[in-house]
Amino acid sequence: MDDKHRTKRDRRFRRQFEAISRLVPALRGPIKALRSDRLKLLRIPLALLMVAGGFVSFLPFLGIWMLPLGLLLLAVDLPFMRGPIAAAMIWARRKASLIWRRWKHR
Repeated sequence: MDDKHRTKRDRRFRRQFEAISRLVPALRGPIKALRSDRLKLLRIPLALLMVAGGFVSFLPFLGIWMLPLGLLLLAVDLPFMRGPIAAAMIWARRKASLIWRRWKHR
């Protein structure tokens, strides 16, 4: 992959974090901290635990919400995941927006 596509993919991925921060302002601090290089050793195990927790979503507190968040955190350190994860986040945000508008106008 050439640098032009890599840069575009990375910008698209970074914009998804910015969108989450705008939608849920309380997450700005934790997102910024988790994306920093100094927490890399914490981020990878935390991401793997969240992915595993997403697969056992039938248990209390653990839920399907953990799976996309874990994948998102993994994509911070695994560049090949950034494109697919950013695309999935964009799709999910569009679907959520559509559902919200339909529910609001019923």
